[in-house]
Amino acid sequence: MLLALLVAMGSTAWAQGLRATSSLPARAANTDTNQRQADYIVAIVNSEPVTNNEVRARVIRFEQQLAQRGGALPERADLMQQVLDRLISERAQVQLARDTGMRVEESAVDSAVENVARQNQLSLEELRRRLDGDGISFGQFREDLRNEILLTRVREREVEPRVRISEQDLDAFVREQRESTLGGEIELNLAQILVAIPENSSPEQVRALQTRAEQIAQRVSSGQDFAALAREFSDAPDRSNGGVLGLRSADRYPPLFVDATQALNVGAVSALVRSGAGFHILKVMEKKQAGVPNMSLVQSRARHILLRSDAQLSESAARTRMADIRQRIAAGQTDFASAAREHSQDGSGKDGGDLGWANPGQFVPEFEEAMNALKPGEMSQPIISRFGIHLIQLMERRDKALDDREQRESARGALRERKLDEAYTDWAQEVRGRAYVELREPPR
Repeated sequence: MLLALLVAMGSTAWAQGLRATSSLPARAANTDTNQRQADYIVAIVNSEPVTNNEVRARVIRFEQQLAQRGGALPERADLMQQVLDRLISERAQVQLARDTGMRVEESAVDSAVENVARQNQLSLEELRRRLDGDGISFGQFREDLRNEILLTRVREREVEPRVRISEQDLDAFVREQRESTLGGEIELNLAQILVAIPENSSPEQVRALQTRAEQIAQRVSSGQDFAALAREFSDAPDRSNGGVLGLRSADRYPPLFVDATQALNVGAVSALVRSGAGFHILKVMEKKQAGVPNMSLVQSRARHILLRSDAQLSESAARTRMADIRQRIAAGQTDFASAAREHSQDGSGKDGGDLGWANPGQFVPEFEEAMNALKPGEMSQPIISRFGIHLIQLMERRDKALDDREQRESARGALRERKLDEAYTDWAQEVRGRAYVELREPPR
């Protein structure tokens, strides 16, 4: 379980596309001066060192993420060993990417930095100050993002071609899911609004905060948009994402959350939940049996403009040109469809960039993440994918019940994810097995 969590949380770029470590480390993660002075090498991977401070920083980041999700913390010594193994594996993969000529453009790193700042609701200057306050150099921060992008690209190149799904494989997978017991593990996707209770609050302050939470809950009950209320009122780190906590097994949620929502249908909102952190309002976004494809899903209809970089148009020039197109659309000097027909280098350009109704997972991760962050009618900033520079406008969303063919395709996607995980594990072991690894003094 611990290794699975490390894979999921320590390298989200592979599973979900680059999120650029979407939240910054909290200030409590800052390593004190004595610990910095005591830094030492814990391992050598080929010719590159892994230091004790690198392990400590990753451990602290993991512990913070796990605490935010309400999970129990593992033993520090076990966690440090797992993190060290993970860093060794990542270092070997980065070296492989570089040795085979893969490079990350400065513009891609710029875009990742901007994404981190935007997701944390900071300007670039505020981001720099926050990093300085946490003892993280901006140069090292950029280098970490560059390595995340590089890891994503090398894994896509090396792992995806290994996955093949035959119709026989799919038939067997569908039978397996149909034969699974109804008592299987449940997965939940919850959204929350948190009214936090500061430490040492007086009973009067707690009552006032409870009243505030009840007023917000009443606004939810009256039909106001939950995500908008979360962004406006929630004290939780996930407020910028509308409070959505993400799909995970029920045992990875706090028991209080599971107890409060287990009898609720999708779309329902819980009564007020009191925890040590404060008062929670919970909404059930999704609920399903683990491993079984959804019988309905949320589809998105978007349109985009694509510019490809080549010898005549550098990536930097393409970004500048796309930013100008976006500005003219936003100013009302042209409309999105007309701009797509005029400028897009994608086949959808003739249709005004319309990509039609799309299921989750249909687009490359970086495109889908940007699209999912939009409300209908909103337009993204220019984003970079393996295909070029995109400008995206979300047109509408809908809940779609799946017919037999679509259920089969959903099962194909679930099977592909399983096979990708298996192929990645095998590939990562191969890469590490080819690397020279020398373990020095254990991390602490």
